[in-house]
Amino acid sequence: MFSSSSKFQKQPKGKMWKRWQLFHASDFQSLMYPCFIFCSILGIFPYKINASSFETSRLRYILLTFHFCVFCSYDLIILHKIITKTIDYGDETKTLEATSYYIFGGFVVIITYILSGPRMRVLQAMLKISSRLPPESYQKLSKWIHLKDILGTFFLVMQGYIYYSRGPEYLVYYVLAAYIGLLMFHMDMQYVNCACVLKACFKRINDNLMHLQNVVVNNEPYAPNLICDTQKNQFLLIELKTLKKQHLIVSNTMQMLNVIFSLQLLVTIALTFTDITFDVYRHFGSAKPERIKHLRSAPLFMTYLTAPAMSKSKKR
Repeated sequence: MFSSSSKFQKQPKGKMWKRWQLFHASDFQSLMYPCFIFCSILGIFPYKINASSFETSRLRYILLTFHFCVFCSYDLIILHKIITKTIDYGDETKTLEATSYYIFGGFVVIITYILSGPRMRVLQAMLKISSRLPPESYQKLSKWIHLKDILGTFFLVMQGYIYYSRGPEYLVYYVLAAYIGLLMFHMDMQYVNCACVLKACFKRINDNLMHLQNVVVNNEPYAPNLICDTQKNQFLLIELKTLKKQHLIVSNTMQMLNVIFSLQLLVTIALTFTDITFDVYRHFGSAKPERIKHLRSAPLFMTYLTAPAMSKSKKR
């Protein structure tokens, strides 16, 4: 009796450890675990994760509000210094690029704070829908999603550290620019991860439809316990209605996901396009032949942490 009870108590603990194992997801929560951890560190995940639901955490929401207020204060201070020429980036192109970076970054933080409630509803819907997926689907997705989130974060942190090592006296500017880049990256990855899960849901519905089609075409015995063909057809109709309902739910969730993350994605696209435009103009507008040759061989990296926002500036 004692050994049986002891075995029963130890089993959930081992199950929970396996549930959160890296690159071995078994459900939606374990699949999104690295992304949720990084968002919690950044203070943009004001939710508690229970067994089958997301709930707003009062303490984490206060932390989100605190981060929002501190960020907006420093963002306005830096923009004021850029406009009043207290911070000198050397030329007007870099100044305009840095200004756009901090303006767009402020928009992203404001959008993240305002839409924290709707995002929780999306995650709740995702948690409910994805419960129909088999563990094999999560296993395949986890290798890509976990690796992408971890390597992307590592790259952004290292990029920020490289810029900081060039001018440690401008720590506040580097930290603010790095925070904007990490926040944008993880909000975008949260959208991408949810879209990948919804794609897997659509694929599973399509596979079930193909299976039903094969049953009808080949006249296979879909349900052995049903004798009459009429009962068999009724059973197939019920299955089709169930799949239709599931498809409608997944489609509505996808639409809700697009609506809630649309502003975030638009700002990311606008910021990336602005950075690339300024970089191309600055490098090729007054480029020397040897510099153009060097740029052709240089790799194109991510533009979340751009040089103008973190470039070495001069205080007056």
